[in-house]
Amino acid sequence: MLPKPILKNDMLTLRPITEHDAPAMHASLTDAEGMRLTGTHNTYTLEQVTNFCKRISQADDRADYAILLNTNPDTPVGEIVLNDIDTHNQSASYRVALYSTRHYNKGIGTQATRLILEYAFMTLNLHRVELEVFAFNPRALRMYEKCGFIREGIKRDALLWDGEFVDAIVMGILKPDFERLNAVD
Repeated sequence: MLPKPILKNDMLTLRPITEHDAPAMHASLTDAEGMRLTGTHNTYTLEQVTNFCKRISQADDRADYAILLNTNPDTPVGEIVLNDIDTHNQSASYRVALYSTRHYNKGIGTQATRLILEYAFMTLNLHRVELEVFAFNPRALRMYEKCGFIREGIKRDALLWDGEFVDAIVMGILKPDFERLNAVD
């Protein structure tokens, strides 16, 4: 079974998602900017989201975490995920989403990303974590680069949004990159 410990720092706590997180997750699916940034076209019922939360909490190839501010530990403000975990190749995909624009530009995504990368490299002993981010999201690109991700390529015209094609930028970070970036002097 994949270990899914609670992860904490001074600002926030990451804990495994449960079905009790479904209402907050479902409510986020009405946030137009969040939907655009994640390229989400579909709509979901609360029942679908609840069933999804139940399923992922039992999955052994992914680690889905609720992001909680330590000042308000009962209400998730987002989610952060390592999915497609491949233990043989020591790799995983990564994504993060904050549930409301009011949580943007406060360092929450950066802090959550640093915690999940430490978990990925130090607990799960992964060697590589990768992501895709849409070209119309420069704020996320800056945050990922600040956390050590390197641009590796472009998937041209990967998303059709409001009649326009948008590129997806492929980024990755390796364990040695993370260790260098987080070395203690």
